[in-house]
Amino acid sequence: MQFPESWLREFCNPALSTQELADTLTMGGFEVEEIDTVAPPFHGIVVGEILEAVQHPDADRLRVCKVNVGPAGQGEPLTIVCGAPNARVGIKIPCAMVGAELPPGEDGKPFKIKIGKLRGVESFGMLCSAKELKIADDQGGLLELPSDAPVGTNIRDYLRLDDALLTLKLTPNLAHGLSIYGIARELSALTGAALPPATTANVQVNGAQKLHVSVKASDLCGRFSGRVINGINTQAQTPAWMVEKLARCGQRSVSPLVDISNYVMFELGQPSHIFDLDKIQGSLEVRWGKAGEQLELLNGNTIEVDEKVGVISDAHQVESLAGIMGGNATAVSDDTRNIYVEAAFWWPESIQGRSRRYNFSTDAGHRFERGVDPSATIPAIERISQLIVDICGTPNTQVNPIDDQIIQLPKVKPVDLRVARAAKVIGMPITTEQCETAFQRLQLSYEKISGAQGDVLRVTPPTYRFDIQIEEDLIEEVARIIGFNALPDTPPQAPIVARIQPESQRSKFALRHLLADLGYQETINFSFVEEAWERDLTGNVNPIRLLNPIAAPMSVMRSTLLGSLLNVLRANVDRKATRVRLFEVGRVFLRDESVQTTDTTVQGVHQPMRVAGLAYGDVDGRQWSKAEQRSDFFATKGDVEALLAPYTLEFVAAEHPALHPGRSAQVLLQGQAIGWIGELHPKWRQQWELPQAPVLFELDLNAALQRPVPAAKPVPKYQLIERDVAVVVAESISFAQVQTAIGKAKTAIKIANVLLFDIYRPVAGQTATGVSQGEKSLAIRLTLDGAGTALTDSDIDQTVTAVVKELASAVSARLRT
Repeated sequence: MQFPESWLREFCNPALSTQELADTLTMGGFEVEEIDTVAPPFHGIVVGEILEAVQHPDADRLRVCKVNVGPAGQGEPLTIVCGAPNARVGIKIPCAMVGAELPPGEDGKPFKIKIGKLRGVESFGMLCSAKELKIADDQGGLLELPSDAPVGTNIRDYLRLDDALLTLKLTPNLAHGLSIYGIARELSALTGAALPPATTANVQVNGAQKLHVSVKASDLCGRFSGRVINGINTQAQTPAWMVEKLARCGQRSVSPLVDISNYVMFELGQPSHIFDLDKIQGSLEVRWGKAGEQLELLNGNTIEVDEKVGVISDAHQVESLAGIMGGNATAVSDDTRNIYVEAAFWWPESIQGRSRRYNFSTDAGHRFERGVDPSATIPAIERISQLIVDICGTPNTQVNPIDDQIIQLPKVKPVDLRVARAAKVIGMPITTEQCETAFQRLQLSYEKISGAQGDVLRVTPPTYRFDIQIEEDLIEEVARIIGFNALPDTPPQAPIVARIQPESQRSKFALRHLLADLGYQETINFSFVEEAWERDLTGNVNPIRLLNPIAAPMSVMRSTLLGSLLNVLRANVDRKATRVRLFEVGRVFLRDESVQTTDTTVQGVHQPMRVAGLAYGDVDGRQWSKAEQRSDFFATKGDVEALLAPYTLEFVAAEHPALHPGRSAQVLLQGQAIGWIGELHPKWRQQWELPQAPVLFELDLNAALQRPVPAAKPVPKYQLIERDVAVVVAESISFAQVQTAIGKAKTAIKIANVLLFDIYRPVAGQTATGVSQGEKSLAIRLTLDGAGTALTDSDIDQTVTAVVKELASAVSARLRT
């Protein structure tokens, strides 16, 4: 919210500078985001009066003017050549004398006025427009000042161009600060400066006409007030002081009635609407909309309402969008003579989100959806009526009584403040007297209750304080008035002990760096995803749903990171990327009834951390030294093994809803399943419109962070012995099964390593190789460690024999001949 400092000081004027005032508001919870001035720096410009304006002898568009600038010109009129179309005798305008400096131009340098000669006529100054002074964008000619402007007065002083413009950044709970008087009320409480009552003088009633209004929805409108005013002149000019204040609040002048309505909204915080009474057919009805009804708004847009939007209608059509914007059918115009002034209390819940449905917002809706004082409707109408009579009144103006309907107002619930509790929360000794002083300055009525547990102040919030609902709200008020700067610097009493990172666990940052070293790029995605991803990629038909999703596609919480990675991949492929390697470290959300609510958990929801990766396109990218090779299961498997090294992983063939049935595996670490790896299922590759299938993996983060503590071991005293064995097994037997069987062999010598270095399968029709159809030959290299003793041929032969015997027993293997 933007407003001029001078308007605020009309209500509350503490002995503070502009910066001190802004700091006080900021420390009081009303953050001043920006301080600006009405006009940029310039000097030497005064109020001048054109005494004579004659045509330039050698230029059709120039006039030679005689300008009176008073004492500033030593009593002699200045001759100034001017090309403005409205330069004429009798008007008062800003006059820049020789030596004056105008605001900086596009080059950032000020423009200095010198004696010039235009088409042979000397000019001793310059007559200025509002745009040249950079106080408006009007290009209509010279800035015409009121006829009573004193000649020779500094234009900055006369127009109050040094007035500061304050921009507040208000949180949604500070609805009572969305008006000049509301901010003045807070400033008075923070500084103790005097605050006069708001201007709400009653206008003399001289008529009896009323417009019948029927409120049909008590959950939409809690109070509806209105007044008929007859015989006004809408072609009157809005006073310059009102136009100036509105402009400095960022609101342009429209017409007298609209300006008055906006002025009172900024002044008191109560939005209102003025109808052309003669355009209303029959009576008004306040109700929820009906499906199919349409309304042409004041901004020219035609919208369609439904049962969730409040409206004001007459006997023929919808006339206004309740609490947001009026309709064009009953808008006031220059021909309007009779009006109906409306001010209402709309329930915040009935206004919230309605503007966003139609992709626009209004000042009225911004206030109503946060909460407007329900007791302010009558004072606002009285203030509007007074201004209408003063500005648009005629001898025939008739002011009729206010019709005030109170349907259902918010119930004010007292809130208790325990003084001892306030002291504990604020962190400093607080007395009952300090709390009472704070409530008195904030105009909060209270009752003091003394008990065994200490004093309790029972506060009844005023109608404009929607934010005071619990004890903590009152504690905040006390802290604001005492001042956050008054809080003592209290060191923590508990000792601070640095937590030592276990050597057997690495950090998430180290894991990220390792993945980056492997060529993967990190992505960060939303935790809420499309419901179809959960169904397709995990088979989750009952995902955790969001009560209020930020967008329709993001309606459920993810139970896997794969969908997020695929979505990023598709975005990159759509932009012609040929090689994509991604990873994400994030949280997933799983239903688990055993989980209870704690400081870090939510009942029924398990929230483990996962690390997932995706490889698409060439393994190393295009280069001259080697041929292109697409990322496949085995290349990505190598990355996973490098990620968890020096642990040895097991990969067991298994099926996953998101992965290719024949090209996927479950990842085991020390016999425990920690995740999955595999190629994307062809069905989903086609659905996601990917030219080739990416390879994905997803692992439990806690397992991926574990690493064995390095342990020193002696260098073998004797050379390790290697023996190669070729065994024939059935095609269905995997090397992992062979490896397991070798590990179970009862040998006197330690087998340090088992390496598969060749696989042979017979060609169809050949039988002399010793390997039949349906079989394969595995060439295995055994590394034998004597553990500090020299191995003999006899020891080696016994070990190989034991291995072959165990293989025959476990997997029906035989030596290849």
